Amino acid sequence: MAFADNLKDLPKVSHLEAIQLLDAEGNEVARIENKPGQAGSLAVYNHLAQIFGAISPDAAKKGLDLYAEHTEDALQNPGKHPNIDRLVGLAERGETLRVKQVFAV
Repeated sequence: MAFADNLKDLPKVSHLEAIQLLDAEGNEVARIENKPGQAGSLAVYNHLAQIFGAISPDAAKKGLDLYAEHTEDALQNPGKHPNIDRLVGLAERGETLRVKQVFAV
């Protein structure tokens, strides 16, 4: 399935302002905001956190499947899709990031 089709099946994220990705020490390593250009990634990462409890290597692999055609583009063009690049790195290194939701007010 295409990324746009996969997004339709994910939970909505209108209640979120952003999510923070935290390393093992609790430091923020990334923030994905609910704004144009990031809303799809917010939905993917939020879904992964709900299913897996964190962005683990297994969650990262599932996320790469959800990104569909964009994953192949990211692999061919490192740096073009940083949120996909992050998942590739987590899966390859066996690392996990915690997710903290920032709710919209």
